[in-house]
Amino acid sequence: MEAARPLPVPLPVLLLPLLAAALGAAGRGGPGPVTCGSVVKLLNVRHNVRLHSHDVRYGSGSGQQSVTGVSAADDGNSYWRVRGRTAAVCQRGTPVRCGQAIRLTHLGTGRNLHSHRFTSPLSGNQEVSAFGEAGEGDYLDDWTVVCSGTYWVRDDEVRFQHTSTDVFLSVTGEQYGRPIHGQKEVHGMAASSQNNYWKVMEGIFMQPSEAFQMEQYHAEL
Repeated sequence: MEAARPLPVPLPVLLLPLLAAALGAAGRGGPGPVTCGSVVKLLNVRHNVRLHSHDVRYGSGSGQQSVTGVSAADDGNSYWRVRGRTAAVCQRGTPVRCGQAIRLTHLGTGRNLHSHRFTSPLSGNQEVSAFGEAGEGDYLDDWTVVCSGTYWVRDDEVRFQHTSTDVFLSVTGEQYGRPIHGQKEVHGMAASSQNNYWKVMEGIFMQPSEAFQMEQYHAEL
């Protein structure tokens, strides 16, 4: 009787060890990078509030959609999509580099995090609003991610600096009354301080691109 021949090993199975090594290399340094296309909540580290917006407009200044800070972790209006800067494409899964300009688009209303030379209603700093329609606004929607290292990593405390006016996205504790009682003012500050630092919390994270995974893998060889 003819001896049974071993079955051929499918190509995907042969590639599994290499893929596992690449993924392991990307993950051994701790939490992965924040990537374009991810939907995240951002916590102001100093004041323990999440960046929030809703279809309530400012009664002064620009009259645009208000942006505030809320303490509730389960708030549904605190999700923001990470996108490339205005008129630029950032492919889904591309890690965001430190020093890169991005847009943050409010998931619930489709408006972008925005700033301009209007005075914020409570603190007298620079107003931060949500602007545009269906994710499209203008160049005042662009924010630079200020962090150390190469990439914006999920557990890093980072700052967002407005690319046109240089203010930092901040919270200093001023609190609104009606109709958004208890929510904190979010504004732009000219100076860097502990009020400027933000950290990624809950979210849906797009897996880093294959090119990034292989870059991390080869860096460890």
